[in-house]
Amino acid sequence: MKKKIFVGVMILLMGFLLGGLAFYTLGKLTGQSRYLPSPITPHVPRQIMETGKAFSEIVNTVSPSVVNISTTKVVRRDTGPFFDDPFLDFFNPFHEYGAPKKWKERSLGSGVIVSPDGYIITNNHVVEKADEIKVTLFDKRMFKGRIVGVDSKTDVAIIRIDAGNLPVLSWGDSDKLQVGEFVLAIGSPYGLSNTVTMGIISAVGRANVGIADYEDFIQTDAAINPGNSGGPLVNIKGELIGINTAIFSRTGGYQGIGFAVPSNMVRSVMDQLVQKGKVTRGWIGVTIQELTPELAQQFGLKKSKGALVSDVVKDSPAAKAGIMRGDIIVEFNGKEVKDVSSLRNLVAQSKAGSAITLKILRAGKELTMQVNIVELPREVAEVVPDSLPNEAEAKVLTGLAVMDLTKEIVRQLGFNKEEKGVVVVRVEPGSPADEAEMKKGDIIKEINKKEIDNLATYNRVLTSTKRNDSMLLFINRGGKKFYVILKA
Repeated sequence: MKKKIFVGVMILLMGFLLGGLAFYTLGKLTGQSRYLPSPITPHVPRQIMETGKAFSEIVNTVSPSVVNISTTKVVRRDTGPFFDDPFLDFFNPFHEYGAPKKWKERSLGSGVIVSPDGYIITNNHVVEKADEIKVTLFDKRMFKGRIVGVDSKTDVAIIRIDAGNLPVLSWGDSDKLQVGEFVLAIGSPYGLSNTVTMGIISAVGRANVGIADYEDFIQTDAAINPGNSGGPLVNIKGELIGINTAIFSRTGGYQGIGFAVPSNMVRSVMDQLVQKGKVTRGWIGVTIQELTPELAQQFGLKKSKGALVSDVVKDSPAAKAGIMRGDIIVEFNGKEVKDVSSLRNLVAQSKAGSAITLKILRAGKELTMQVNIVELPREVAEVVPDSLPNEAEAKVLTGLAVMDLTKEIVRQLGFNKEEKGVVVVRVEPGSPADEAEMKKGDIIKEINKKEIDNLATYNRVLTSTKRNDSMLLFINRGGKKFYVILKA
């Protein structure tokens, strides 16, 4: 009996052994195991793998040209006489009375090397009023930087370090940028050096942002944060197409909207700062304003593209060329003028002494004129006083109260004694005039292209105006002349 049991157990063990051996052999032959699932390797398209590798190569090429900039500024504050009293100085009774209090402010930014002998581009606001500039290279070497020149009107600064044979970034052509292109932003946000973010170009030609006087920004959604200022924005060729300057944010951090100064503008500024130590800009002597759809309709145009000439400076290049108030500039040296900002930048970047061609629209006719560029003269700001004489003989129109332009008013406003028109003495809140942003002190010189000499001509022109008609007013505000659309 025991022998039979022993034989049965042995047969059972042999069965288990043979079954395990068969399972193992079958798994080897099929490359699968029921107990250890085989790893799943996703099929990645070759194009995606090559794209990822390409971006890594761009970063490896560009990163050595990007630097970290830290600045130190000593801030001094004189103590008042109240705090100089030793009997009241409970917190620091041993200080030197009358000595200024001072402390150091430190800030971080970025920059990009553009020449092997140490020229670096950054933002003006990064190095502005800095007492000490420290530049840290990609290889951790540190140098003392010195300012070569700054241009606050574009927020561009050039600094230099005493070093040679440095890696540089090649220039790209920002005029050829297309919305939707991939871009990389590199810098030191929050002190985190050589941080790379990727995005696309969201828009080009952004102006009226309120960051600089001359704006033609590239807008991108590549993450830009405090500390990125002055760093490069590069295209997929690894070329410098912009200098990261600012972000639009309600929290102080990245919210998907960043701005960069285009490389062509930066290069023009840099060349002048390095060669002359200052930036000179072109000028033709016209005051221009945006051509709104309402203004375009008044001037008989179907499209609101171009810049409307609201005034021409006497004896200026524009006046000598025959440009007149009411002309619409639509082309500058073969380049389309889309709006005021584009024309302003084109004129400013033109070399003094050069001749340019303007294409204008005048009374529905297209004219071509040659204009000589001169250097932009020093700007003189004029302030309109808040107080005016008491209202007299005022006639209210769409929320406006006006009166004759007397010698006393002319003197107070600082205008030429030959100035003619009627002066606005009151704007009713919420009225059409208020919505058109007319202000107290504005001088109305024309209504519907008819000259206004005094209150009598003002009233006479208005009597011929139909109710709810749109009126084209020509305004002089503190020396700045422009057109306004107002409902009668």
